[in-house]
Amino acid sequence: MRKTVVIDIVGLSTSVIGDFTPFIKNYISTRKLQRITPMLPAVTTSVQSTYVTGKWPSEHGIVGNGWYDATDSEIKFWKQSNKLVQGEKIWDRAKSIDPSFTVSKMFWWYNMYSTADYSVTPRPNYLADGRKMPDCYSHPAELRDELQKELGQFPLFQFWGPGANVASTKWIADASVYTDKKYDPTLTLIYLPHLDYCLQKYGVDFTNISSHLLEIDKIVEDLVHYYASKNASVILLSEYGISNVDNPIHINRILRQNDLLGIRVERGLELLDAGASKAFAVADHQVAHIYINDATQYQNVLNLVSNLPGVEKVLNKEEQKNYHLDHSRSGDIVLMASQNSWFTYYFWLDDAVAPDYARVVDIHKKPGYDPAELFMTSKLRAGYKLLRKKSGLRYVMDVIPLDATLVKGSHGSTIVEEKYFPVLITDAGVQNGELSATDIFDVIWNHLQQ
Repeated sequence: MRKTVVIDIVGLSTSVIGDFTPFIKNYISTRKLQRITPMLPAVTTSVQSTYVTGKWPSEHGIVGNGWYDATDSEIKFWKQSNKLVQGEKIWDRAKSIDPSFTVSKMFWWYNMYSTADYSVTPRPNYLADGRKMPDCYSHPAELRDELQKELGQFPLFQFWGPGANVASTKWIADASVYTDKKYDPTLTLIYLPHLDYCLQKYGVDFTNISSHLLEIDKIVEDLVHYYASKNASVILLSEYGISNVDNPIHINRILRQNDLLGIRVERGLELLDAGASKAFAVADHQVAHIYINDATQYQNVLNLVSNLPGVEKVLNKEEQKNYHLDHSRSGDIVLMASQNSWFTYYFWLDDAVAPDYARVVDIHKKPGYDPAELFMTSKLRAGYKLLRKKSGLRYVMDVIPLDATLVKGSHGSTIVEEKYFPVLITDAGVQNGELSATDIFDVIWNHLQQ
């Protein structure tokens, strides 16, 4: 099989390709750029799972970046086990045909305990005293130590949070090249997240994102030149584009105001108790899964959400089949936001009683996705917290604002203008017209067969 690399440039769409992406702009002038029709939900873990299985979420089960586990009665986000993805992966098919085939997964999600030969993914160390230390997880295990000796500690706090910047994306790119030189895998999957940060913070606002576009463009250029020197087939693609938003929808607050949420008070602060709720929402960018524990409330909930401003689609289980989202993990009702709207996870009605995790970066405790984690309330406050940390004193990095209007870009909906569609860039066109997300499996497969 031919050596192939798939470079996932998160958030890339024709809305941002231009003067500030000179390499990509020139690259596509002699190649084929095709749009990929957004799938539901157009979020990282779901789309990546579709790309590597060729199956829809209704089959592979990744209905979002997180969902409600009815057995544990818990909302779980950003899990890592590849066993959650149901279905044969592209590398498993390749290995069944060619035993010499190998694959490297560089920060693509569900990267732990897969059948991939080489993989690296974010994995902090959680210490007994409550500290979170930057780190990553690899297979084989010694690869992590080699990479961090060569490249420095993985910059976790530049991968997500108020400090997110190009350093983490550069580290991933360099780690990918190091891994390729060491193992020479047949297929390499590389995740470059940098655009995701600036586009969610600022939207498509070139005054603020031009420097970030130039940064990612240079990293892509270096990767393409490296893999071209290895005679590899190069595929550039994205999972979604990011559109401008100005309308956060506080879906759980609406459910709470109608006596549907279960709320516990601990140490004077409020917590969402999903298992004790009659109904609640798991918010994930422009998609919200509503789970209903009390079946007698189904029609009440349906009536409540059917005419909410900013909600473009309301899908029951039967209607979810039209979007290939009907799965035991999906909500009893799924909401899709309009292009300029998105869903917050907020459930408290008074910021004074918001849970302590609301003001910190905590992607696992929050019962929904929180893009406000990209912002900071005060650099002065953050500096004070860091000073306490360096002094060996106990501290909580509670610097995340509770203002959803700060967020200017989002994704997840299928109802967006074409300029926000994800893209595929290859040496030759695959077919006329737009591609579906499930087509990408065959695109990669065909490149391997060249």
